Amino acid sequence: MKQLLVLLVLVGCNQSDQSKPTIILTEIESEIAPTTCGNEDPQQIIEVNGTGLALLDFDNDDDLDLFVVNASEEPCRLYENISDGSIVFKDVTNDIGINIQEKMWCNGVAVGDVNGDGFDDLYITRHGPNVLLINNEGTSFKDATQESGVGDTHWGTSARFGDLDGDEDLDLYVCNYLEFDFDAPPQRAKYKGQSVLGGPHGMTPQKDVVYENIGGGIFKEVTEQWGFSSEIAFSLNAAILDFTGDGLQDVFVGNDSMSNLLFVNTGETPIRFKNIGLKTGVSANGDGAMQATMGIAIADVNGNSRPDIFTTNFSSDTNTLHINDASGFFDDRTNKYGLGLVSRTLLGWTCGFHDFDLDGDEDLFVVNGHVYPEATMETMDSSRNQPVLLLERDGERFERVPLQGEYRDRAAVFGDLDNDGDTDVIVAQRNGEVRMLRNDSLHDQPLTIELYGQCLGAKLEILYRDGSKSTRWVTDGFGFQSSSSTQKQLFAKAISSIEVTWADGAKQTVPKVPMDGLVIIKQQ
Repeated sequence: MKQLLVLLVLVGCNQSDQSKPTIILTEIESEIAPTTCGNEDPQQIIEVNGTGLALLDFDNDDDLDLFVVNASEEPCRLYENISDGSIVFKDVTNDIGINIQEKMWCNGVAVGDVNGDGFDDLYITRHGPNVLLINNEGTSFKDATQESGVGDTHWGTSARFGDLDGDEDLDLYVCNYLEFDFDAPPQRAKYKGQSVLGGPHGMTPQKDVVYENIGGGIFKEVTEQWGFSSEIAFSLNAAILDFTGDGLQDVFVGNDSMSNLLFVNTGETPIRFKNIGLKTGVSANGDGAMQATMGIAIADVNGNSRPDIFTTNFSSDTNTLHINDASGFFDDRTNKYGLGLVSRTLLGWTCGFHDFDLDGDEDLFVVNGHVYPEATMETMDSSRNQPVLLLERDGERFERVPLQGEYRDRAAVFGDLDNDGDTDVIVAQRNGEVRMLRNDSLHDQPLTIELYGQCLGAKLEILYRDGSKSTRWVTDGFGFQSSSSTQKQLFAKAISSIEVTWADGAKQTVPKVPMDGLVIIKQQ
């Protein structure tokens, strides 16, 4: 496949020889309306997961806009980024034709250009049917659910776009949770001696659904045909990436209180996927225990150019880091990297690896909040409101950076909101305010590497001028019920060269990289 490289260099001064910077995330005033998801004190399981967020450039004006999902009382909302060196959003929901009306119980959102017209589209998961909104060149959105064939009627949680069959368009993986009837909800249960809302134990899981993009934004369901129907679980999140290093896109699925799944592309014709989660060690933690996976984050933590998997879990358990050893196995190295004890009292949701201080390694951000209103340290060893977990990479370990405040957080999205070259964060609480965290960390003059095309799943291998290396992937962030594209990768550490491996296996090398500015790499 032919590749075109475009270099657009914006020259600036380099602030070299600084000491190791400190991560500074400053909460700023938000004009975003609070999210809604059921009653303030939830009594049913459908009320506790909260709702998702998405960052997208819907109007292609080179800044990141915000989509906010709401369940029950309020409609979903679209906010246009109108900032100029600051972070300011304007509600354009009605102007742009977003028409996901109230009391529809939406949950999550995925972003992707499904019809190849260069504009981001939106897929919203609900307590069925799901909705596909096609972007009309940044002027409006059209409900194309019926004609596209993706109106799955299950209880959808997260969804992911990715090129599963290697034909350079975006297929769709939809995570489904369990059977829930508003008119016959489950009875309350017991947890640590306390009466709590019921589920998921004792309830019936629903199968995930996979759609092949057959062109022009039209899909057909291929769940059984491609080998995904053999496993049914309480699915909450997924990640589409080449986990095995064979150049084919695979699917990791995080499940609630059941074994996680790793579906690998077998390379057969016709296309076929096989679950090897148990065989590779990624289905459970190092003790063999199944966990309650909500969040997924991917990074090359140990420096072997393979994607490692970090997952967030329930309280009284730890989050888990599975290191990909490149031989076909994943090893639980949570404690080695300092990620175990620090998370034991927390109930984690969205997480993400991002280089907040631009020092060349990726830090970790995790939002937390309990599902049970009854949760206290005395009754459950975990409070209802919980702090954000910000962990700075320091050598082989992650060290906690204190942040003030405790919340009922669920979703988070990451991106350069003010175009100053570093990663900012937007966090959504369950039935609470949407918080904006501006990155004020000190760093050298930034370099932005931006990929264009169907770049989800692309791999970047970075060689720095000091001889060190790192690997990153272009993903949709894998946030719980959320999506934030990483097609813009941010650096301040001086880079010598970049090798890009696209999702279809094609490679492109950028042999000379400027110290700062913008590097655009286009796929053709």
